[in-house]
Amino acid sequence: MANTPDKPGGADDASGPARASLIDFPSHFPIKVMGKMQDDFAETIVALVQTFDASFDATRVEMRPSRNGNYLGLTITVWTTSQEHLDDIYRALSSHPMVSVVL
Repeated sequence: MANTPDKPGGADDASGPARASLIDFPSHFPIKVMGKMQDDFAETIVALVQTFDASFDATRVEMRPSRNGNYLGLTITVWTTSQEHLDDIYRALSSHPMVSVVL
């Protein structure tokens, strides 16, 4: 059955294929970052994120070491103004040599 404008998923439906993002901007957005356990890992990631969000509050970073203590997982919540802004943050985190995974 073809989508029609008056049915769910049709061209006039805000959740349909025409919508560019599922996130309403601006908004706070949680990002999980994992890297090997190093003394300055969390501080380095916070400094990187602050280049994109000057209001980022480092005291709100959630830290979770892995079971064996080899990795550290961080949950950071950043203020994003657009999909492009969020993509830039993900690219910067993903390309950083200390980061193993970004979700």
